Amino acid sequence: MTLRRGATDALSPAELAAIRRLMDEAFEGEFSDDDWDHSLGGTHVLVHDEDGTLLAHASVVDRLLEVDERPFRTGYVEAVAVPPTRQRQGHGARAMAEVAAILHEGYELGALGAAVPEFYEALGWERWLGPTYARDGIARLRTEEDEGWVMVLRFGVSERVDLAASLSCEVRSGDYW
Repeated sequence: MTLRRGATDALSPAELAAIRRLMDEAFEGEFSDDDWDHSLGGTHVLVHDEDGTLLAHASVVDRLLEVDERPFRTGYVEAVAVPPTRQRQGHGARAMAEVAAILHEGYELGALGAAVPEFYEALGWERWLGPTYARDGIARLRTEEDEGWVMVLRFGVSERVDLAASLSCEVRSGDYW
């Protein structure tokens, strides 16, 4: 098994196509073009088996989240997936361990929107308990439908952040979180 990091622009067209196929398979056709766009432009983590088959993927993109209006340089985790037939074999956990290393190297906080919160909790991530919002430059829009699904990895300057405080992200196409 091999693990590789790479910026979006360092990945080949074939690698990007394989990642997109994995997303479509793992999310059973529910991975939108907006979701795909959100996963690009950062650092990708790819786990392959000996024959080169993609076993897991995750990407970390730059976002600015605010806790009670205090900004944190955040590594936002997108497009975490493992083929359905290869799940529960440690491939996703291996990718997320590398994601944690990336976060500690260049960010103040890690965050993600979790479809399966229990997976991330087992890896040290915590559910955000306070209200969530999206900032559009003029106002903050409440994102109640995302509450309970937003998770953070606190460390360094964010280690003591209050999980019950307000948390906001910037507005973007598709899902805000």
